[in-house]
Order: sequence, then structure tokens, then C-alpha cells
Amino acid sequence: MKQAKAYTIPAIRLLSLAVLAVAGWPLLSGCDDTPDEQYYYTSKGEMANNYLLSRSDTFSKFIDIIHHSSMVNFDLLGTYGSYTVFAPTNEAVDLYLASRGLTSVEQLSAADCDTIAATHIIEQSFFTTTFSDATLPTMNMLDRYLTITCVIDSTEDQNLPIAYYVNSEACIIHPDDSVENGVVHTVDHIINCTTDMLPDFMQRDSTISLFCDAMMITHLDDSMRLYIDENYSCSVDSFEEGRCQLTGTTVDNVFYMEHRYFGYTAFVEPNSVYAEHGINNLDDLRRYAHEIYDDMYPEDANITDETDRRNALNRFVSYHLLPERIIYNMLTPDNKLLSSNFDRRHWDVADWYETMMPHSIMKISYPSGIQTGRYVNRRGLQNRPDSRGVFVPGSRIMAPAESGVNQLAVNGVYHYIQDIINYGRETQEVVLNERLRFDATTLSPDFMTSGARRHGVRGVGGCPEYPGQYGLRSTSYDPEQNPNTCIAFKSGSVKNWEFSDNQTHLHIRNSYLDFWSYQGDEIQITGMYDVKFKIPPVPEGDYELRIQVCIGFETRGIIQVYFDGAACGIPVDLRRHGDDPSIGWRSDESLGDEEAISSYDKALHNRGWMKGPLSYGGTSADGSGGRTPQRNIRDDMRRIYTTFHSDGKTDHWVRVQQKLETSNGSFAFDYMELCPRSVYNNELYVEDRY
Repeated sequence: MKQAKAYTIPAIRLLSLAVLAVAGWPLLSGCDDTPDEQYYYTSKGEMANNYLLSRSDTFSKFIDIIHHSSMVNFDLLGTYGSYTVFAPTNEAVDLYLASRGLTSVEQLSAADCDTIAATHIIEQSFFTTTFSDATLPTMNMLDRYLTITCVIDSTEDQNLPIAYYVNSEACIIHPDDSVENGVVHTVDHIINCTTDMLPDFMQRDSTISLFCDAMMITHLDDSMRLYIDENYSCSVDSFEEGRCQLTGTTVDNVFYMEHRYFGYTAFVEPNSVYAEHGINNLDDLRRYAHEIYDDMYPEDANITDETDRRNALNRFVSYHLLPERIIYNMLTPDNKLLSSNFDRRHWDVADWYETMMPHSIMKISYPSGIQTGRYVNRRGLQNRPDSRGVFVPGSRIMAPAESGVNQLAVNGVYHYIQDIINYGRETQEVVLNERLRFDATTLSPDFMTSGARRHGVRGVGGCPEYPGQYGLRSTSYDPEQNPNTCIAFKSGSVKNWEFSDNQTHLHIRNSYLDFWSYQGDEIQITGMYDVKFKIPPVPEGDYELRIQVCIGFETRGIIQVYFDGAACGIPVDLRRHGDDPSIGWRSDESLGDEEAISSYDKALHNRGWMKGPLSYGGTSADGSGGRTPQRNIRDDMRRIYTTFHSDGKTDHWVRVQQKLETSNGSFAFDYMELCPRSVYNNELYVEDRY
């Protein structure tokens, strides 16, 4: 990789990009200079296509590539919208051609031009001041994520020169040229997007060869080769024009997925980590796997076929794998949600995911007050853990070409981890012996791989039939500015879910800071709906099933919930407010002292209800600041539906059915809690309010 001329490798270090988002941080003009603000460029009425054309001496070959592409129309960059263009110089194109033994753009195939053109364009604007994550949160037009790496020379203190790299190799040599419809960043190399599937991509990394050997022997590599669902289809108007969906008192502009993709995520120990534990070859790794899993599953201890999902080595490898693609900064909530909406002093930001090991889950947390980054299977608060967990670094102290933070294959990503993870006795009986709060948007791999959980979709339609209601808390309709676009899902395209398109509409509302919903998103289920979803597997034990309900809207209707086919009590009228006598919500302020509040919480729990948590709350919609915890919102409640026993080996299903005759009834599914008896019965500790 071409290095920044002013740097030597020992002097380079990677920074968390969140630090670089500080207002007023100097930006980069070239890989070895930092310009003054007077050199920043802002277009006066120039679109992205005209920007390139007016600088044809620099970009003519990239323009030719786009013209030879059938996937990207050059005129698209002249339309109003929001685009990020990483524009390679003519020299960058020449370097790419030479690497392939070619001498002109005309020698590239149409497919080559499609790939190059689509790789360099994102249909959302990203300036360097918003490069706050290791991976940009919106995919490019090739439906791939791009990774941003930031490098500074720590030996120079004058202006701290910064270099931004895209996918490790392409340096942004001229950033942030603002145009009418977005931003153009000039890059010195063609951005590479691999065509390798995740297992093949991982095998190229010699630092994780031992894990890859185990992955191949168990044939788990064969389980990670799907990319696109060839049987999925969607009409053009559904994914281009969208539909307007009334949800509560607001309107969402909803688009269906044009394609259904499959994805995978791997958490991988480098060989050096295994060596620290005396594991130097496959036999050592086998012994370790049997020590862990023969103890937990003695009935399977004699299974020697390593392709059998019950075999110890197979369990070891498959526990490291998730059946969904999750880039680093989407493993848990991030950015403004962290600083504005969570009380991180009393609650570690966390999500739980089902792994590819049968009937197992993994916890990913993002605690504050300690080493920055995500952790696998950590329990505790801030720097006071019961179980420290395994650190997943957000950056590595090395140059971009050597960095392995977000290793992005065509159908997945792998993340390095700094110790060995497993689903052994400590994980199941200690780490996961806590209240498990599953955000609804994590309950299917399709929600995660599609990107619907955190972000909208390309294109913005209009909802003129709902004037003044378009968008969350919007007072006017502006199709060019309003970001409230959401992704909808068809039946048969959502793993672990069952519903009929004829009676059920399902879409994900994405992150808003002033939204009542936990983590700023929810699944909106509308119509005469009848849906079933599989709950995540949990270790053996007794659990209480709770589902958050946002009540008090006439459109909510009346629901009946079933667990494994059995009705959970009588139907619940979601149109009632929390302070209705049938529910009994009262503010803490009205209750008085701590003893009275605790007594009230116990009585409310006995009636099958709980207030929302203190740990999260939406910020004020008017921008005045302040966070209102869900516990203090009368219509943000948790409904306790049943208790059940998990043997740790059996699937369980929940069914939610609309009982009110209405064509537009809605169920706002925010999160679900599976709370072990040790917690809900106050055997381990008194359950907190967070």
C-alpha cells in the first residue's frame, strides 16, 4: 500500500474516529498536509456530475468508467438527492489498469465498470467530519460497506496531520468538496471491494490460520457461502416508489428491499491468542474444545464426527459465528444514542445474538469508563465487571494495510478478539444469568444484514395523502430533506418469523433521538396482523417473558399473545393509557419515598405489568435537551406474559394476533426481555430499575 509521504511506519497510529469528529478538528488536503479553512471548497449550484466534468483533466477516466457502466447512470449524479462520491484520479485509474496488465479504460469489461463505478458512490452524504465510525453506516451502490481508517503522525505536533483511507488502500487526497447534491472526496487509488466469500477471505489472513483450519475441518465454511436469495422478488414500485404507512399519529415512508442478502459475522482469535493458552495446533484446540463442551453436554462427548453440530470442536467454531453481517459499529448502538439517550453509569449498552452453534447466544456490550470498544460475554457495569469478557478492539496499532478491524468480505465480516470465547459453564451460568433485553430488531438475521436496524434506504418518496404528518414529529412534508425512510419485509424473507403479506405489514422504524423506543428503533407491525417469531435460545432455567408495549393510541388495537401455542391470559387492549385503572401506572414522584416506590413496583409486577427502564429515554423533540427515561413515560410499559422453563435445547415461539377488526391496527414491537428466575424472583439480587 502507498504510505503517506510524511510518515514512517513506527510513527503511525490509528485513532478512534469518534475522537476526530470534534468540531474544528483540522481536515486533510493531501496525505501529508493539513489545509487551512480558506482552502475548503463549496460548490455554488454545481452538481456532482458537473463537478467531475469541469475537472476532466483529473477525473476523465473515472467519468469514462461510469459511462461504460450499466449499473450507474452518470446523469444520476446530476439529480437532487444525497451522494458521496469517492472520485479516483486519472493516475489512480492508471495504477489499477497497470495492476491488471491493461492500458486503457476501453479494455475493461462492462462488469468491471459496473463494479468500479458502484463501489465509489454512496447514496448518502458523508463528510470527513462525520467519519465517526470504522465503517460507513450506509452501503455503496454495490451494496457493500466501506471502511474508513484514520492515520496520524504522532511524532509531529504541528496541526496533527491526518490521513483518511478507504478500505485500507485508497487515500483521500482532497476531501469534502461540497456540491449541491452531496460531497466529493478525491482518492489516489481505486477502492477495492473483494469478491471473496467470508471463509475464503478469512483464509487469506495468516494470523488466524488455526481457527480457519478448524473451520474447514468442521465444514462450517460451507455454512457461510450464501450471498443473495435467488428466490426473492419484489416489484419495482415497492423498492423504488415506496408506500406511506400510518403508524400511531405519524407517517413512515416505507420501501421494500430490492434484494435479500445473506450475511455472516465471525469473532476470531489470532494464533497468538491461542499460543498464550498453550494451543499451538489443531490437536491442542480439540482438547480445549472437549474440556469446555464435554462438561456442558456429556451426552455428546463421544461424537467424533467433526462435521456433526454436536461435536465439541464443531460447537467451538460455530459459537464464534453469527448468521448475519454486522459491521463493528452496528454491534451495539453507537454515536449520539450513546451520549444522549443511555444512562451508561447504570446500564451497559448491550445486545444479544443467536450464534450458529445450535441453541446458543452471545452477548455484545459497549461499557463506558474502561477500554473503549465492544466486549463479548461481559457482565457487570463500567469498570466493575462480574465477568470481564473478551475485548473486541475497535482499532489496532498498525498501518492501514495491516489493520484488521473490519475485515469485509462480500457476504460478511470478521472481527479479531483478544481472548478465547466459548459457551461453557461460566458463560451460561454466570454471564447470561441476568436480565436479557433483546431489541426486537435483533430477532432475525435479515433485520441485521439488511441494515434496516440503524438506517433508511435509498430514495425518498412522498406521502401527499398525509399532509402535515409525513415523518416522525414532522410538521411539513419535504421529500428531499425528510430522512424518515424505512425498510419493510415480505413474508418468507425474514428468518425466524412467520406472517402473511395479506394480513400483516412489517417494517422497521430506524434510529431517532427523540423517539420513545429503546435504542431509537422498533418493528412496526400493521393490519389484521398475525405474526409468529422464534425467541432467542437461553441457557437451561426458568424465565419470565416480557414484551415492551407502547400503548395509548387508538390505532394500537387489542392483541392476544401466545407462547408455544398456548394463550397468555386474556387479550390486552393497547388503546388504554398506562394510568388506566386496569394497568395502574403512577409516577415515582407521586408515590413518595423509596419504600413506597418499591412496594408499588412489586404490586404492579404481580398484576403482570412493569414500568419502562430508567436506563434509556428519548431526548426532547424540540431540541431543548434533556432525556426522559422510559420509566417516567406512562405509556411505555412492559407486559409480563408468562413464565416458562428452558431446557437449553428446544426452540420456543411467540405469536401476536390482532383481535380488533381493523385494517390499520398497529403493534409497535420495541424489545423483549427474558428474565431468569434468579433475577425476577430476587434470588440473585434485587432486580434494578434500569
